Amino acid sequence: MFVLIPRAPRAEATILHADLDAFYASVEQRDDPRLRGRPVIVGGGVVLAASYEAKAHGIRTAMGGAEARRRCPGAIVVRPRMSAYTEASRAVFREFEDTTPLVEGLSIDEAFLDVGGLRRLAGTPEQIAVDLRRRVAERVGLPITVGVACTKFLAKVASGVAKPDGLLVVAPGTEEAFLHPLPVERLWGVGPVTSEKLRNRGIATVGEVAGLHEDALVAMLGPASGRHLHALAHNRDPRPVRVGRRRGSIGAQRALGGGASHTDVDEALVALVDRVCRRLRTARRVGRTVTLRLRFGDYARATRSHTLPHATDRTHTVLDTARRLLSGARPLLAEKGCTLVGVAVSGLADAVPVQLELALDRHDRALDVALDELRERFGSRAVTRAVHLGRDPGLTVPLLPD
Repeated sequence: MFVLIPRAPRAEATILHADLDAFYASVEQRDDPRLRGRPVIVGGGVVLAASYEAKAHGIRTAMGGAEARRRCPGAIVVRPRMSAYTEASRAVFREFEDTTPLVEGLSIDEAFLDVGGLRRLAGTPEQIAVDLRRRVAERVGLPITVGVACTKFLAKVASGVAKPDGLLVVAPGTEEAFLHPLPVERLWGVGPVTSEKLRNRGIATVGEVAGLHEDALVAMLGPASGRHLHALAHNRDPRPVRVGRRRGSIGAQRALGGGASHTDVDEALVALVDRVCRRLRTARRVGRTVTLRLRFGDYARATRSHTLPHATDRTHTVLDTARRLLSGARPLLAEKGCTLVGVAVSGLADAVPVQLELALDRHDRALDVALDELRERFGSRAVTRAVHLGRDPGLTVPLLPD
């Protein structure tokens, strides 16, 4: 007979969340000493990244370049160098993996690390975090912030509070004292819409969320969001650090700068869907739910999704679905313009021949695969759609493996 023994509460904060500070801009400042200590903007028409000196002027990612220069006329604008950022990311992840085998990458500039059981080899979690920050600074030349806590959620919150270039340890027994005074926006899943709902009801801190009964949050925000936020407000997050965790969705987005028209958004959408579906096929995965995300000229956001009857990696199917979702936003696009468009495919599963035979038209799939092979052989810009001729294809940002 097998007996399930509940996992005991952690006696020590052993989860690290390591997050590089203003990553793209920090790489530029590292490689060009003239930029150090000065406001740096990476990108031209749209801000891809900003140094902390630039952020102090209110500049943020995806802001239009003209608005950013108006806010900080002295800012230095540099062209993005994706290959440099990729190499820097690889170097930092080597330091993570030299620290512990339990590394869960979240993006190219952040990861969770579980350092439980390393006390005899490397010291306390705090000592390990100090050593990690030192090695990244000395060997890679970049500032990195580390939060240390008993849960993944709280470690990430701690690193956010400690930025820039800081270290914050939330000791066991002090979690709620640290967490509850923080603004509700520190909770995962609290974006502008949820924040407004909570603040309109006088709920401004995590502690005030924790003081509500779960049923009250469910009635206010819906079952999934209400239960999720109630658990986080009490620091309930049992998820372990997972090595080699596969993505739950594959997506891409593109900032468009000023108020782009429906035609501009559609042109960008075609390129994004091409990119996403190629990643699906490379990873040998298929998905059922297509999600479209838009941000308008007034910074309002809209998200729409549709679930297909069969999982797919077919470009034509995903593009048709995304375009139907986009058509519903025509009035808002005409009124406000669009500054960012994103598309994602979720509900992922491994692609197997049976699925492909059921879900995909053989001729369309053969065309997708042929285009993938040409791009792999001659470069991603060797073959393009007619709508993209003479247009900027946008940047392909570095990503963790799918």
